[in-house]
Amino acid sequence: MNEEIIDVRGETCPVPLVETRKAIRKASPGEIITIIGTHPASKKEIPMAVEAMNLTLLEISENNGEWRIRIKA
Repeated sequence: MNEEIIDVRGETCPVPLVETRKAIRKASPGEIITIIGTHPASKKEIPMAVEAMNLTLLEISENNGEWRIRIKA
């Protein structure tokens, strides 16, 4: 199974969300997309956008201020 990694560490809004949306548009159904970032607001915005697009949020984890969000396209 393909997994797309989007690294937006150090980027602030709206870059992480924009990059996530781009990856979702390119992704095949069922593909896993992992977004890695550091901006706290994006950690809240991305899951809300995923929900609005009716995609599956697999997990949200955070370690030392760096978060990782995995979604299924």
